[in-house]
Amino acid sequence: MSQTVDPSLQVSGPPAASWADSAEQRVLDEALRLAPRTGWNTALVARALAAAGLSEAEGQLLLPEGPRDLAALLSRRHDAAALERLAALDVAALKIRQRIREGVVARLDAAAQNADVLRPLAVFLAFPTNLALAVRLTWDSADALWRWAGDTATDENHYSKRAILSGILVSTLAVDLASGRASALSHLDARIDNVMAFEKWKAGLKPMDLATEVVSALARMRYGKA
Repeated sequence: MSQTVDPSLQVSGPPAASWADSAEQRVLDEALRLAPRTGWNTALVARALAAAGLSEAEGQLLLPEGPRDLAALLSRRHDAAALERLAALDVAALKIRQRIREGVVARLDAAAQNADVLRPLAVFLAFPTNLALAVRLTWDSADALWRWAGDTATDENHYSKRAILSGILVSTLAVDLASGRASALSHLDARIDNVMAFEKWKAGLKPMDLATEVVSALARMRYGKA
């Protein structure tokens, strides 16, 4: 015998995860519109939530770390946009140098879509309490690009490659924002030339290099100096 389900017990609407993803992107869209005037801060989160039609309680569920969560959402959006563009390339036909260059340029193009918020975001990420987040997001971007490039290393090379590409990514983005694409590409090509010999990568890598590189790049993005 079939059973009739009480309509009052049925769940309507999209799954919770789907709702959360959609709501996060709506809030991020509003934040990107507001950030050039508001800055990247807790006030931005409150205004973006209101503009997206969400309550403070919903905001606490979606973005428990406020502007830090927004920064992560934007970085992941840029990573996804870069990978979507790179998917059109025949990665197997590219030499490793070309893969690195294409990956960084794709990531630059993704960030350039929101160039007007990069300086307020840099100000926020430059706070000492947010530096670990800036390093982690840069590392995640480098990891995504290496995976696209076909890297399967699981030993120390896995970490060395990502640390070095992180430095290339963040410094090239800073030059792009401060001095334009031609200067950024020149900087990128020079950096790739300097690290193509992998033994030199490892020999020149020091524990604080990545954090120092991120701090320097954030300062350049903040003040608009090459």
